[in-house]
Amino acid sequence: MANHKSAIKRIRANAAKRLRNRYQAKTTRNAIKKLRSTTSKEEAVSLLPKVISMLDRLAKKNVIHKNKASNNKSKLTRFVNGLS
Repeated sequence: MANHKSAIKRIRANAAKRLRNRYQAKTTRNAIKKLRSTTSKEEAVSLLPKVISMLDRLAKKNVIHKNKASNNKSKLTRFVNGLS
């Protein structure tokens, strides 16, 4: 167990940040799954900017790697453009 006051605070802060990061990452993954399961182009076009924004936010905060965010955005954009 940590003995320094700052170390104890750091443990608390890390735990809070970890929970927030996991929540945001899971929410983004669910949004990606919802977008991938969409069959109508109109719904997919309206969902895509929201999902891209979520991915950008996660990459900016280093929750996911920036290249993973780019790959996901590229694949999702290609998926939406391929819908008829």
